[in-house]
Amino acid sequence: MKITEIIPHVMKTPLNEEFSFSQGWVKQRSTMIVEIITDEGIVGWGESLCHGLQPPEIAASFVQYCFKPLLIGRDPFDVEVLWEEMYNQSRPFGQAGAAVNAISGVDIALWDVMGRYLQQPIHKLLGGAFRTEVTPYATGFYRLKGKNYPEESIEEAKQHISNGFTAIKLKTGFGVQEDIDYVYDIREAVGKDIRIMMDANCAYNAANARRILLESQEAKVHFFEEALTPEDKEGYKELKNLTSTFIAAGENVFSKIGFRNWISGNVLDILQPDLCSSGGFTECKKIAAMAQAWNNTLIPHVWGSGIGLVASLQYIASLPPTPLSLNPEEPMLEYDQSSHPFRESLIHGAVFMENGKVKIPQGHGIGVKINKDVIKEYSQKTFV
Repeated sequence: MKITEIIPHVMKTPLNEEFSFSQGWVKQRSTMIVEIITDEGIVGWGESLCHGLQPPEIAASFVQYCFKPLLIGRDPFDVEVLWEEMYNQSRPFGQAGAAVNAISGVDIALWDVMGRYLQQPIHKLLGGAFRTEVTPYATGFYRLKGKNYPEESIEEAKQHISNGFTAIKLKTGFGVQEDIDYVYDIREAVGKDIRIMMDANCAYNAANARRILLESQEAKVHFFEEALTPEDKEGYKELKNLTSTFIAAGENVFSKIGFRNWISGNVLDILQPDLCSSGGFTECKKIAAMAQAWNNTLIPHVWGSGIGLVASLQYIASLPPTPLSLNPEEPMLEYDQSSHPFRESLIHGAVFMENGKVKIPQGHGIGVKINKDVIKEYSQKTFV
């Protein structure tokens, strides 16, 4: 089997209502979808993560002008070889960011091709599933113009809980005292049995994050995500073991090389590589192996379209608890609940929560059929 075509699809659409987080206002939802076509008629799909402020055209350019010429005519089963060649090709101008985002999308599509050809879900190709379903936590709590906070967030929390969620992640990073007051207000509203996490999206330095951790101890925060920038490993070390709140990060760390010192340096309690950003299946299975060797917990970051969601579920299925035990602490699914016009329709609504769980798709490859009409509707013409 040979690769005959690779198509990067830039998809984006403006939001009816913009929302903000600690780094700015999100005005559109976008992504870069990779379509790989083979000479045997097997088509694979992957996704490159596009953060709220990230132009999808950057990763698409890597695929079109850097990786596509390298991959046409190659065997998609040579994923290890192809990954290393893509990384080496882009090393002088890549190593992180959109370059590895783009490799991730290509790699996921290659694994999807293999799974569809072999008529197996990707988690089978990765060695099997440790679980058939996963507990999700609701990501949301972005700020809207003209709304009152924390009142608006309290109502959102109650809605998620009524929908069956038992864990929620708050967007923070809006100011030290505001974040402290905010998490106590939410804790009072939801009670003691709901897991609460905080995500500051790199808004603070170690001193300010330390104050938030110390003064929010009674709110029983499960983990504090991206309190600092990813350049500040020493700052993260200052926060770890400061309180009972776990310290988490990793969505802005790329490849096994990027994660190497985070893991060996015992910097974090929870590692959060993003399958669609940190290297795809080929690289993220290696990150998971390193994490297991150091007995680190891994809970992937997930934020994108339905393709990224189902691919991440395949990856989560393959992750062993660290360590295995009779009643292990299982990885969770980050389940974005914010506005996204084509997230569900792209995969025909195949993923949903039932009785507080999300099932791992059992179809071939990433596990679901792709709605090509949605790709056509939201795609932008990028290359002449």
